[in-house]
Amino acid sequence: MNRFQKNSSRPMLRNFLYIFFFCGIICIFLSGLSSVSRITSSNEEESLKKSILQSAVHCYATQGFYPDSMDYLEENYGISYDKEKYLVSYEAFGSNMMPDITVFSNNSKKGEN
Repeated sequence: MNRFQKNSSRPMLRNFLYIFFFCGIICIFLSGLSSVSRITSSNEEESLKKSILQSAVHCYATQGFYPDSMDYLEENYGISYDKEKYLVSYEAFGSNMMPDITVFSNNSKKGEN
């Protein structure tokens, strides 16, 4: 065997290993990105719920009643949110009782009926 002759099977194996390693790194990166996205969405929901609750409590402290609907908070306290992304359940039981506030992420896919 000629020692100056290149063995053609090793570079292909090495290239395959590089490609496999690169694909593994890409998969790990995408998995981490997905995890960060879920955490961010959860934090946005919690932040929206807290801001709605703070606005309702502020209304009660300054005006003596809890708002009867989200529309009141949107008009008078500047609450705004992406209505396509989040569903807000605001249930008022009376003017002197704290409302029940629930925020849901709207995970429906666009194009579905």
